[in-house]
Amino acid sequence: MANIILIDTATEICSVALSIDGEVRWNMESSEKMAHSVLLAQYLQTLEAYMRTESIRTDAVAVSCGPGSYTGLRIGVSTAKGVCFGADVPLLAVNTLKLMAKGYIARHGKPDDQSWLCPMIDARRMEVYTAFYDGDLNLMRKISADIIDGDAYADILSSHRIICFGDGAAKCKGTLSHPNVSFVDGITPLASDMAALAEQCYAEKDFKDVAYFEPFYLKEFVATVSKNKFGI
Repeated sequence: MANIILIDTATEICSVALSIDGEVRWNMESSEKMAHSVLLAQYLQTLEAYMRTESIRTDAVAVSCGPGSYTGLRIGVSTAKGVCFGADVPLLAVNTLKLMAKGYIARHGKPDDQSWLCPMIDARRMEVYTAFYDGDLNLMRKISADIIDGDAYADILSSHRIICFGDGAAKCKGTLSHPNVSFVDGITPLASDMAALAEQCYAEKDFKDVAYFEPFYLKEFVATVSKNKFGI
């Protein structure tokens, strides 16, 4: 049982929450684009003031560790590390796709035994970061970066229904047209959905090395160079 600061910056939404014994006590979130570094600092300052007023100690910090936005993940993980160093508490990491699956279950309930949850994070063009989970959040297919076409997941769809959600799912609606595929809107990774997963990590002492832990990028970051170079 612990007081855990929860942080997610893996996609466009920036969110921070506080869980106490696995229940969310405090939460802030915003979908302002390109403002994670500013918003995250503001949210943590506000949370610090709240915890000080309520005499709540920090036992750990949990962060959504990817896959997701390269920049967003770096901001979230580096900030979480800083809080851990300052408070001398352990670092916990929660996979972002599993976090989304947890969020789906919180809003829609567990799927039946023949249905798998398929959280999708946009990875540009027709590629998504995704995985498959059953209703108990067991990983049924490894996390991967998939290019979606009309034949995607044909082997799985022959025996299971899949429920797709996340910002990567929207662009797949016109391509994944199998009768065993359904789409659900409004599911995104949020710190407030991380409470039970973080509490489990804390109970199992699944602590990460604060000095050396890195986000789960899944793919290497590829920088692009503008064609509008100076002098051309």
